[in-house]
Amino acid sequence: MDDGAFEIRPATPEDYGAVEDLLQTSGLPADGLREHFSRALVAWRGARIVGCVAVEVHEGAALLRSLAVSREERGRRLGERLAREALKLAQDSGARDVYLLTETAAAFFPRFGFSEEDRSLAPPTLRESVEFGSACPASAVMMHARMARA
Repeated sequence: MDDGAFEIRPATPEDYGAVEDLLQTSGLPADGLREHFSRALVAWRGARIVGCVAVEVHEGAALLRSLAVSREERGRRLGERLAREALKLAQDSGARDVYLLTETAAAFFPRFGFSEEDRSLAPPTLRESVEFGSACPASAVMMHARMARA
């Protein structure tokens, strides 16, 4: 399927409400996102946001979070594009390691170099984040990818 009709750009403060709605519809937490929204990306089709992703940077490590695609746009590889853009953003922000938590998408992320790891191996600064501390349940799988040197 062609995904060329999507525009991916940095999120603006005005996008927050639409992103929060998309996350809620997708069953994902928005807790702690506002504080890291300066490193969020949104995907547009026409006049509406149909996808989002964000990166939290914590002392050289990054947390990929809030990757969501609207139900009607799934299957068009938009999630892949958003994930790749988020990883580039993490790397450009100086992160050497990227982590994420997921309850439903563990099979999606290995194509980007992620593998499952025990949550206790996450850097302390990540474990203190809202996403780790309260937004994602203990049952969520932690995944880790090491970024190539630029």
